[in-house]
Amino acid sequence: MKWRQIKVPLLEVNALKMYYEVKGKRWVKAVDNVSIRIDRGESLGLAGESGSGKTSLSLSIMRLLPSNGKILGGEIKFENEDILNMNYKLFKKKIAWKKISLVPQAAMSALNPVMKVGDQIVEAIIFHENVSKKEALERVKTLFKLVGLDPSRINDYPHEFSGGMRQRVMIAMALACNPKLVIADEPTSALDVIVQAQILSLIKDLQKNLNLSMILVTHDLSILSEICNSIAVMYAGKIVEYGPTLEVYEDPQHPYTKGLLAATPSIKGTRRRLKSIPGTPPDLLNPPPGCRFHPRCPYAKDICKKEEPPLVKVGGRRVVACHEV
Repeated sequence: MKWRQIKVPLLEVNALKMYYEVKGKRWVKAVDNVSIRIDRGESLGLAGESGSGKTSLSLSIMRLLPSNGKILGGEIKFENEDILNMNYKLFKKKIAWKKISLVPQAAMSALNPVMKVGDQIVEAIIFHENVSKKEALERVKTLFKLVGLDPSRINDYPHEFSGGMRQRVMIAMALACNPKLVIADEPTSALDVIVQAQILSLIKDLQKNLNLSMILVTHDLSILSEICNSIAVMYAGKIVEYGPTLEVYEDPQHPYTKGLLAATPSIKGTRRRLKSIPGTPPDLLNPPPGCRFHPRCPYAKDICKKEEPPLVKVGGRRVVACHEV
C-alpha cells in the first residue's frame, strides 16, 4: 500500500519488509509489507500482542536493528528524505535523536549504571549539537523540570531512581535535542498502575505542549485512546486494521481487533467478563497461508486459509485486511 496524498507527511513508511535471518538462511518475517504515515503534531499507536512486529518496525525506523535484522524491501522517508539509503554515519548525526528519538522499553538496561544520569544526557546533546558542557547541563536541568524531576538529581546514578523516575529520565533524554518525532516503546511496561497513569499523563502533556509527533508502541489498546489520533493494529508482522482511534474503538472491523478490545478491561459501561483470544501467534519462520490470523479466528472460512486478504478501505480513512469486510 502506497500513500497518495499531496500533503507531505513527517514520516512515511511504504511496503516495508524487515526480516531476521536465522540459521540455514531462513527468515523470520517480523515486518512484512507494512505501511504507515504520520503527519506533524499527530500520534500513532502501534498495538498488538508480543511478537506482532511493533518493536521491530520501530527499530527499523531508528536503524537500530541487530546484525541479523535485514530490510529486504520498501522505503522509509522522513520529511520526504529517504533515510534507509542515507549513509549510516550521516543518519546518526543528522536524524537519530536530533529529529527522531526513542524511549526504549527497559529504562534500567538503557541507562549506563556507572554513569550519572545527567552526564548521559549531556553526552547525547554534545554529540549532536555544537554546545559547551555547561550549556548542555543547563538544558538537562530544564528537561528534568519538564518531565517532573528535581534538577538537583542530575548527579545521581540510575540505581538511585525508582522505575517511574528512570522512565522520566529516558523521556528527558529523548527530548534532549528537540526532535520532531518520538517513538515510545512500551513506556509503561513493568510500572504499577499509579505510575503508569503519571507517565501517560506526562506523555500526553508533552505531545500537546511541544507539538510532538509520536509513535506509541503497546500491547494494551486502552492506553492509546487518550493519546493517539490513529491506531495501527499489527498481527504476525502485518497491519490488519488501521484508522482513526475513535473509529477503531467504537466499531472494530477485524476479528483480531475485536479480540484485543474484548480482552481489555474498562471502568466505563457495564461489568463484563474479559475474553482472551484462543491459541497463540504463529511462527513467523513459517507463517500460515492465507490470513495469518485464521487459525485463531472464530469467523474463518476456506478462503481465509488460502488467500491473504488485502488492506481495503472501510469508510474514508480506515483500512482493514479481512475477507469478511
